Amino acid sequence: MLEGSSISNQKTLYEVLSVPEDATYDEIRAAYKCAALNTHPDKAQVTLESFVSTGEQHGFFGVQKAWETLRYPKCRAEYDKQLQSSRQSVDIIATDIEVEDMIVESSDDGMELLYACRCGDYFCITACELGKMGISVGEDGEIEAQAPDSLSTSVVLGCGSCSLKARLVINRT
Repeated sequence: MLEGSSISNQKTLYEVLSVPEDATYDEIRAAYKCAALNTHPDKAQVTLESFVSTGEQHGFFGVQKAWETLRYPKCRAEYDKQLQSSRQSVDIIATDIEVEDMIVESSDDGMELLYACRCGDYFCITACELGKMGISVGEDGEIEAQAPDSLSTSVVLGCGSCSLKARLVINRT
């Protein structure tokens, strides 16, 4: 039902049907009927080509999956248990670091910022990854520019070898 830690990036089945997690069977059934009408290719105002090419099928099939899971008390209880479990698996941050604490290395793929983990490997992020977040890093590892609407940001980095995580805190200069 749930796919590991990917639940954080996906809507819950309750969100798919736009109902609270403590919704009654009747509320879930009514929401399903409404969502099915809004997403079904025969009822919604979409052409077959756009249904296939834009992924509208995921909307309808997502509604179907939500209904098939939430309509049966045993399936719903199992889903709720998995949902609760996935919410408890929160990243535990070993340390907070700043860009200035990191080692800057140039490679053929660009610039990497590294911070030594206690296991001997490194926490790593590339300048390209930071760039995608609106943060420019100079050759010396200094923050040159940051998205104008952000005062500070942070990124959780995983170690290359162990399960430790570090939070890279980036303050606007």
